[in-house]
Amino acid sequence: MTEPRRVAVTGMGVLAWPGFGQDAFWQGLLDAPAEGKRVMDHFDPLPWFDNPKEARRTDRFTQMALAAVAEALEQSGEPGTTPDRTGVWVGTGVGGLRTLEDQIQVRIDRGERRVSPFLVPMMMANAASAAISMRYGYSGPCENTVTACAAGTQSIYNAAQLIRSNRCDAVITGGTEASNSTTGEATFRNMTAVSGSNISRPFDLERDGFIQAEGAAILVLEELEVARGRGATVLGEIMGGASTADAHHITAPAPGGAGAVRCMELAVADAGLQPDDIVHINAHGTSTPLNDAAEAEAIVKVFGTPGPLVTSTKGVTGHALGAAGAIEAVAVLLAMERALIPPTYGYVTPDPDMAPIRIVAGEAAPWTPGPSLSNSFGFGGHNGTVVIGPPPA
Repeated sequence: MTEPRRVAVTGMGVLAWPGFGQDAFWQGLLDAPAEGKRVMDHFDPLPWFDNPKEARRTDRFTQMALAAVAEALEQSGEPGTTPDRTGVWVGTGVGGLRTLEDQIQVRIDRGERRVSPFLVPMMMANAASAAISMRYGYSGPCENTVTACAAGTQSIYNAAQLIRSNRCDAVITGGTEASNSTTGEATFRNMTAVSGSNISRPFDLERDGFIQAEGAAILVLEELEVARGRGATVLGEIMGGASTADAHHITAPAPGGAGAVRCMELAVADAGLQPDDIVHINAHGTSTPLNDAAEAEAIVKVFGTPGPLVTSTKGVTGHALGAAGAIEAVAVLLAMERALIPPTYGYVTPDPDMAPIRIVAGEAAPWTPGPSLSNSFGFGGHNGTVVIGPPPA
């Protein structure tokens, strides 16, 4: 019987609120965050474009993806495969909202004839995947996932499936989001999803909503033997994953975290593991009352107590929606590389009504890296989980 194809991670790129690049991002995860918005005001896209005109014709969510993929490929080197065996799969929750908002205002102020002909190519959710494919000449499957806050995680799992099924030998994958426009911020504020105190407090008794963020993270995935054959450094392994739907409510989680329970169970089984094999979970942990409680209950149902070590890096990064799962996958891989699990900033007061999970708080926790989960749960009841392992022996 043929052994299943294994999926290695050989490169990472990240642009998130703590900083651009792996080192700055990691240091940010270990430092107490400032209050308020998690917007990358210092991000200058021009170094990743041939000229300013090209940058202006690219929405910010695609600009960020191109910056992140450049770092990932610099670390990985060129994947050891032909262009038609290399795919791209980058998710987003919203796509080019800033461009859409800007061009609607142009139409109102200056008339229909002044609306940019680049509006649709800039705002379409597949623009980031398309831009990466065209820039690097990757002609395999070029797709994207648009499942709200689960998009980054589900994209990574979908990309891994392309390798496991032997359609591709390498896939560039992750998530990107830049929805912090005036209208984008207003809608989350008006649905009372964001924190009124401008503090992200995952799992804390005083949690009152998330902090909206932007960012991007990209992974280079390769079939393990292909990566080894070209001498690439293997950073970790995508061991498995799963996707489920709550089939319950557009924004609220299913009672008891039923969809999340099934998603984690399927992901662990897909990786060929048992629940006791999982040692760490980077939780969705958005700092919203219902979602944190449902996720904690789901974790206890699947793993029992005391269960794996749990952290939510959204205490630092805020919630980057469709990019969040990819950003958190990078956090898991860096936690393995550096043998530390970052703390859950904002978590101070336990919620007595919440299921008891082992939250890493106060300071980073040393650990022996092992199979870990990264969870993402999105509006619409979309659930995604990936199982990430350390570099295989």
